[in-house]
Amino acid sequence: MNGAEAMVKCLEEEGVTRIFGYPGVAISPFYEALYNAGTIEHVLVRQEQAAGHAASGYARISRKAAVCVTSSGPGATNLITALATAYADSIPLIAITGQVNSNLLGRDVFQEADMRGSTESFVKYSYLVKSADDIPRIFKEAFYIASTGRKGPVLIDIPCDVQMDLLKKSFDYTSEVNIRGYKPNTKGNNPQMHKVVAAINKAKKPLICAGGGVILGNGEECVRQFCEKNNIPLVTTMMGIGVMPKNHPLYFGMLGNNGKPYANRAVANSDLLIIAGARIADRAVPKPENLEQQVNIIHIDIDTAEIGKNLGPTIPLVGDIKSIFDRLLQENISIDTANWIETLQDIKKSTVDHRVFSDKLVNPMLLVQHLSEKMDDDAIYVADVGQNQLWSADNYVMKNGRFLTSGGMGTMGYSLPAAIGAYFAEKENACLEDRKNKKEIIAVMGDGAFQMSLMELATLRQYSAHVKIIVFHNGVLGL
Repeated sequence: MNGAEAMVKCLEEEGVTRIFGYPGVAISPFYEALYNAGTIEHVLVRQEQAAGHAASGYARISRKAAVCVTSSGPGATNLITALATAYADSIPLIAITGQVNSNLLGRDVFQEADMRGSTESFVKYSYLVKSADDIPRIFKEAFYIASTGRKGPVLIDIPCDVQMDLLKKSFDYTSEVNIRGYKPNTKGNNPQMHKVVAAINKAKKPLICAGGGVILGNGEECVRQFCEKNNIPLVTTMMGIGVMPKNHPLYFGMLGNNGKPYANRAVANSDLLIIAGARIADRAVPKPENLEQQVNIIHIDIDTAEIGKNLGPTIPLVGDIKSIFDRLLQENISIDTANWIETLQDIKKSTVDHRVFSDKLVNPMLLVQHLSEKMDDDAIYVADVGQNQLWSADNYVMKNGRFLTSGGMGTMGYSLPAAIGAYFAEKENACLEDRKNKKEIIAVMGDGAFQMSLMELATLRQYSAHVKIIVFHNGVLGL
């Protein structure tokens, strides 16, 4: 077995059935092994950045790490934006990039690029493979790192000669992963849990702010159950859209500059803000120092680095969202929030939108609302970046589906390739669940974002991916 064949075998062991990529010389041994094996479908994108975005959409709908592959040099550097996009939103990706032969590294030869150095700020971890015998260990670790703790992209840069070298040891993918210094805390510290329960019991006006980490941690259902059991209202960040249906009586909208005014007023009027799986960056809370002084804050996150980064918490709690809220559901919490809910409903009813739209043009807010009404309840809505993203986030009526967008990096051209990735994941989910009908997938974008990825229409056409496309064509880069 050579290195390239070992790479394919590792992917098979991880249960990978589909990868997204674009071939080239430095990765050609892997492609030959992939072709010969015939066990993994390769989706050919039209530009390498789209391979990363398609893998992102696939990962978010399948809820498992996805794989993207490119060659060396410009093929690999084209992938960097997609890796940065995935890193900002904590999406688990395995990015495999070809590299020039090991003996040529550092000589600035044809199509050489230092991918480990180039991506240091945008990946959770990276490897430069130096021996074919290391491939099983590296792939095993890469999938583990990408899929545990705070999820994210992992880069495997592999020279062409290593792909062609024969393994000296027998292929072994059975050993457990044990990485010194990487031990994600998932359960939550017991003393901190007691403090959280005590703070909730003292609160008169508690409010949960749910971020993308709730969805990434598969915690939507237990967070909803916790809210319903204790009658606690909830707001979301943009990445948290979908944690609770929009028409739920305890849901009070998306907060932030581009969110609902009544959601921001709910935050300002609360006496205990429970932040779950969100970093609370500038678009969510423009002046966090003001909020810190007036509201008690519980910050729950899987990543210790996110807690207190933008907003100083009264009680920090590190752990997996699902695990923590499953425990909170078992706790003895007794609070009366009837008056608080009534106050929030009054605030919501009194909020009037004074914006006026021309009756000669399409009102984008109404368009998104009417689109939501026509879509299936479990549809997947993929929003791009720009004005269209703000209109989508503010007006999409979430039911039981999913809302995907590039929230942290704000990458234009994301929606079409991500929707293609989501299509393949949903196709697999339908087979696994023995469903005849696949979920509806809508990609919504502006004319600027559409032009950044319109080459992927060829990918969509080649694979007959059932994606509906809405383009807000106003003829300007409006944001």
